[in-house]
Amino acid sequence: MNIINDKTDRDDFTALQYAFAAYIRDPQKNSCPKDIDPRRMDVYSDLFYRNIEDFIANTYPVLRQILPDNHWHAMIRDYFSNHLAHTPLFPEMPREFLKYLQYERHPSSDDPPFILELAHYEWVELAISTLDVEIEQTIFDPNGDLLTGTPVISPLAWMLSYHFPVHQISPTFQPQTPCKDPIHLIVYRDEDFAVHFMEVNAVTARLMQLLNNTHESCQYLLQQIAVELNHPNPEIVIQGGLEIIKNLQAHQIILGTKHPL
Repeated sequence: MNIINDKTDRDDFTALQYAFAAYIRDPQKNSCPKDIDPRRMDVYSDLFYRNIEDFIANTYPVLRQILPDNHWHAMIRDYFSNHLAHTPLFPEMPREFLKYLQYERHPSSDDPPFILELAHYEWVELAISTLDVEIEQTIFDPNGDLLTGTPVISPLAWMLSYHFPVHQISPTFQPQTPCKDPIHLIVYRDEDFAVHFMEVNAVTARLMQLLNNTHESCQYLLQQIAVELNHPNPEIVIQGGLEIIKNLQAHQIILGTKHPL
């Protein structure tokens, strides 16, 4: 008999927990749990929502600035009410919010056309600032020949491409149509843990893409790019590309060259 009562008590407590959580997530659509003062529940609900909203606003400051209050809070409330997080880690919440925007949320007619790209751009800064990666010094030569060797890209440097100039968006600049050509950005973290963004041209973006997927020398890759560009003088592309690589190394985006196998 006691075992049955214990199970009943557990079931009742579990039901209370679910009702408690449901009300906190969305007090407009869920009833206040029985035998709990609604005023106290409203304090809990408001506290949870404000913590979530404040954390997301700090991660996505530009998105918060450009969206009207009613639009912003409706989006955050929908996220808070309906998104099922896949991690209990609080620092992962911004990534959960990005997943919600990308895969779950129904777009609003009032959304700016760049909302997903801007959110991704803002999330990247947090992601790379907290990235736990050790750079293996043994796999590259910092003094290697950048032209005849294969440059090594830092794991703390990411190549990004967008249709909108997300790095320029502000309350006073909100483009409504995509750019004619993609916007290429490199986000990277330096040895002082500072995060930087660098806008680069299409040749640099292509070179970074090739370096991420090959073991060929920089000279070989630049010759390939010269062919792709149908350039009449490949040597100009090679020399220009070498200057690009040197600049990337100066910014700790390129670490050096791969040691020969």
